[in-house]
Amino acid sequence: MAIYRAPIRDMQFVIHELLDAQSCFAELPGGEEASADIIDSILEEGAKLCESIVFPTNRTGDVEGCRLDDGQVRTPSGFKEAYEALCTGGWMGLACDPEYGGQGLPHTLSVFFEEMLQSSNMSLALYPGLTRGAYVAIRAHGSDEMKRTYLPKLVDGSWTGVMCLTESHAGTDLGMLRTRAVPDGDGSYRVSGTKIFISGGDQDLTENIVHLVLARLPDAPEGVKGISMFLVPKYLVNADGSLGERNTFSCGSIEHKMGIKGASTCVMNYENAVGYLIGEPHKGLQAMFSMMNHERLMVGQEGLSQAEVAYQSAADYARERIQGRALSGVKSPDQPADPIIVHPDVRRMLLTGKACNEAARALLGWVSLQVDIAERHPDAGMREHAEDLVALFTPVIKAYFTDYGNEVCNLSMQVFGGHGYISEWGMEQLVRDSRVAQIYEGANGIHALDLAGRKLSMHEGRLIKRYLKILEDFVAEHRQDKKLDEFIAPLSGAVAALEDATRWLAKARMEDPDEIGAASYDYLRLMALVSFGYMWARSAAIATGKVEGDNTGFYQAKLTTARFFMKRLLPQTTALVATLRAGSRSLMELPAESF
Repeated sequence: MAIYRAPIRDMQFVIHELLDAQSCFAELPGGEEASADIIDSILEEGAKLCESIVFPTNRTGDVEGCRLDDGQVRTPSGFKEAYEALCTGGWMGLACDPEYGGQGLPHTLSVFFEEMLQSSNMSLALYPGLTRGAYVAIRAHGSDEMKRTYLPKLVDGSWTGVMCLTESHAGTDLGMLRTRAVPDGDGSYRVSGTKIFISGGDQDLTENIVHLVLARLPDAPEGVKGISMFLVPKYLVNADGSLGERNTFSCGSIEHKMGIKGASTCVMNYENAVGYLIGEPHKGLQAMFSMMNHERLMVGQEGLSQAEVAYQSAADYARERIQGRALSGVKSPDQPADPIIVHPDVRRMLLTGKACNEAARALLGWVSLQVDIAERHPDAGMREHAEDLVALFTPVIKAYFTDYGNEVCNLSMQVFGGHGYISEWGMEQLVRDSRVAQIYEGANGIHALDLAGRKLSMHEGRLIKRYLKILEDFVAEHRQDKKLDEFIAPLSGAVAALEDATRWLAKARMEDPDEIGAASYDYLRLMALVSFGYMWARSAAIATGKVEGDNTGFYQAKLTTARFFMKRLLPQTTALVATLRAGSRSLMELPAESF
């Protein structure tokens, strides 16, 4: 069976030591309440909930899946109880506005709890995760009445929220969608159409479900400029807040999927359903991206969360499984064989997981802190700087975290050998569950194109220039520290490679538009690896000063893992620069009929 223990100590390292988040929170309105004791208490209590109540439902959810009974989706056994525990504990509203019943704590703290929840049960975590996205969109674009009616229920978890974009013929290209919304004369609209791949479109966890539906008004212009967003509740809400009659839409079927079987993925049919316009007509994409950008960071974290469970399970197995003898001589003479953790290739797989997970947790924590600064900081310049970094890193986190996460799940399954391929060990479920994160909320190739084709040129290159300045300043600050030379020197070379690739892309796009598409995937991976290197160099700078006298081995493990990353993983940047500079011809010259 897979195992999971919340990595509290590493989370504390990131929050307290790497980010010094408490000092940053103190500068944000409302953030001063997030003391070190509160932060640690949230992590510890969240870990207890996830390990003891949520994680046991993960295997059950995969075996049972969701089912559609007489038009009602039923979730797997144990899901209702686990979801109720999330609600009664106030976990749904951890970082939500107190005006609507939330606790008002920094977004960063919520992110660390969400990692635990996703690791414990990725399927179950989708229901509150999507609800938080709906909360973000309604809070940013909904009317005051809409906020008063719906947000408190989303915050306390008695209602969930879902996003309804995709149609059978319109995935990434939303400009092709056909769902229609007709004014009803009383301020509401009648929504008709069919949406597919709707996660949580129907379920039996909550009394109501709030659908945020993209549709076209009768006078809508063609393409994405003609999209509006509508709030379409499963049950209409009376003036006193009580639930009224059932709205006229239904779940036509649920998808039978490769993974995340405990998350209901629905085909939703809207038949003149009552809906309410969110924001302005034809401005639905703006409202949608408020939700989508939140969801994309959440999906990126899914890669980390599944890789963490996979790594922990594989490391535990490798310490216990005996097979063969170490190449350097017998290590366990009292046993017929040595534990497989003595073998270099097993260590390669385990260290890849450990190094990537800890770097990803640090990077996501850093970006999440920028979200808090962008939303709350009193200084406009600080908010703009943070917004730039969040915009730059959203495609990186979504795409690279889910790519590496699935890779680590596969590597961890490999550690188990044949047992990893057998369902009872839980490893093949992690491979299946993690795979969808590379696809939904925008396929990873789209995010690579967003980074290289749009984010790099935004505001005349301001976003990437600001990040490169952060990297350059860090390298310059530590360049003379001999204790850190083994970390700073390779990082310096990788930063130079990223700068060179950025300049090359800026020039190449002028000569041939296909160059951006051809280079985008390699560029995103390059930026991600450099950023992981930055996080490891920062971590090493802290660990170097604390390793002496540390009887837990925590800081020594940080340094050893940082060393592995710098020597074994960061050198991949050299190959990525070569491939992205190879040009588009090798990709584009083969005629379509020759494939």
